[in-house]
Amino acid sequence: MNNLNSILIEGNLVREPLFRSTPKGTPVCTFSLASNRFFRQDSGLEKEVSFFEVETWAKLAEACNNLGKKGRGVRVVGRLKQDRWTGNDGKQRSRITIVAEHVEFRPEFRKDNANDRAVSAAEEAAEQARDYSEAGFDETEDIPVMEEALEPAVVF
Repeated sequence: MNNLNSILIEGNLVREPLFRSTPKGTPVCTFSLASNRFFRQDSGLEKEVSFFEVETWAKLAEACNNLGKKGRGVRVVGRLKQDRWTGNDGKQRSRITIVAEHVEFRPEFRKDNANDRAVSAAEEAAEQARDYSEAGFDETEDIPVMEEALEPAVVF
C-alpha cells in the first residue's frame, strides 16, 4: 500500500520558468515558487516566506513554460520528491522538490491607461469580442453558398 504523498500550494513565481528536454525528448519545466504565510505574534502581524522548487513534465511542462512569468500567481497540486546524492566533498546531500500533477495560473492584469485601472486578460478578450460584434459580424448569419454547380462527392 502506498503512503499518502500530496501537496497543494499557492504562491508567486520567483523567476522565469526553465524549460529543457530529457535525452529522450520529454519536456521538463522547472520553476521556483514563493509562498507567503502571515501570522500574529506579540504586537503585530508577521510574514514568513518559503521557497519551493516545482518540476513539471510533458504537456504540463510546455503549458507552464508558455504561461509562467516572474511574479505571476500560481496554484500547484502534486507530490513531494526527495533527491539524494553525494557531493564532491563526500557529504550526503538531499533536496525536496514538488512534482506537479496540476497547475493553475492566476489571471494576469495589465494597466488600462485610458481609465487607469487593472484589466485581466479575460476582460480584454471580452472587450475585443464586443468590438468585433459591433463591427457588423453576426454569428447567426448564413454562410454564403457558391452558385456554381458542384460535382457530387465520391463515396468509397
